[in-house]
Parts: sequence; C-alpha cells; structure tokens
Amino acid sequence: MHEARTALNRDPELRQWADGWLKNKERAAQPAMSDVEFEKHWPYVRPERTHEGAIEAVAAYRQRAEEK
Repeated sequence: MHEARTALNRDPELRQWADGWLKNKERAAQPAMSDVEFEKHWPYVRPERTHEGAIEAVAAYRQRAEEK
C-alpha cells in the first residue's frame, strides 16, 4: 500500500486519474443518492476511499496504460 500511496503523491496525472476512478466507484456504490447528495458526501469519504483504494486504483491505471 505504501508504494501505491507514494505513486499517487508523486505522479499528478496518476493522482487525478485515480481520484476520478475512485469517485466513480463510490458513486456506483451509492445509487440511492442524488447527484447533489453525492457531491456533499464525496469530500467526507474521499480521504478514506483514497487510502483504502490506492492499490486497486494504481493497478487499474497501469492496466489501462498497458491496454493502449
């Protein structure tokens, strides 16, 4: 996990992509929320989701890059 978090902190492009990917993943997990409710919800859970999902997000980013 430490390596994934370091990668997110050192690569702004990766960080931006991972933030969007994690936000979309969280949005899919909260289908009952309206868009307005979700936009209020996201800032509160973002740090936790970024910490928990760092490895998965970096792996998805690398897989996407390999497929190009």
